[in-house]
Amino acid sequence: MKHLENLQSLSPGDLREILRVSSLLKRKTRLGERPSLLSNYCLAQLFEKPSLRTRLSFDVAMTQLGGTSLFFSAADVGLNGRESLADVARVITRYADILVIRAFSQSLITGFAKYAACPVINGLSDVSHPCQAVADLMTIQEAFGDIDGKTIAFVGDGNNVARSLASAAAKLGVKYVLAAPKGYEFGEDYLKMLKKTAPDFDLQILTDPREAVKRADVVYTDVWTSMGQEAEASQRQKDFAGFQVNADLMRLAPAHAKFMHCLPARRGMEVSDEVMDGKWSIAFDQAENRMHSAKGIILWLLGKSAEVT
Repeated sequence: MKHLENLQSLSPGDLREILRVSSLLKRKTRLGERPSLLSNYCLAQLFEKPSLRTRLSFDVAMTQLGGTSLFFSAADVGLNGRESLADVARVITRYADILVIRAFSQSLITGFAKYAACPVINGLSDVSHPCQAVADLMTIQEAFGDIDGKTIAFVGDGNNVARSLASAAAKLGVKYVLAAPKGYEFGEDYLKMLKKTAPDFDLQILTDPREAVKRADVVYTDVWTSMGQEAEASQRQKDFAGFQVNADLMRLAPAHAKFMHCLPARRGMEVSDEVMDGKWSIAFDQAENRMHSAKGIILWLLGKSAEVT
């Protein structure tokens, strides 16, 4: 049984197949075609953290594929101490055909996958956000016609989003530059894993965002303070001063460069309105693609991607 706990488990071929299915189904949707490939299938969603795009993308994806989706909080299913993780995992995954978990800790997702009777999707954890990275690559492919040889400059925190995007880039020959303040770069354990799994990955880590964007096809940022880090917000605002993606920074990138943000955005902090709403931005195409890529992920995990032609 396949799970999507993180991107390390995917081969380049797996990732390209998910992108193929996602892109094809998006084109079909635009033509008014919504093939009921998952009639009578049920997706369950279990969230510890609130979400707009993750929940909505999987709800709509499953509906358009002909199936249904059910949503639960951690308290709803007894993860507040009423039942053990193993017991909850065994029950939910015998009812559902596929499960999405949005968790504070990667250990919850790993624990569910251990006991699961159906595929488990990481809808976000402290370590990884693989669904976002798949949508990101789909958006870059749409914007430029191809992914190969492109350069992403991620300006900001080397967080779960930045790590997952780097892992995806490493699999498909995309160059990656992280511009982060000292202390917010990728951790040593993650870098060692990247070196082992993708020894030829073209990765640069800088502290100057202006240098980072000079050859970028995509300039990407995320919030400086994620959910669960609220106590660090004041210090992070000081540490990330000078890392805002604004028009001055975008003008240092090549003329064709695009701006991306996984959302939600803290306008006036990590990104200016002029960039978020301006000519560079493909952030809302990126948000829409969360739904189309959710279809590709679901169908690939259920062994049905070959049915999309």
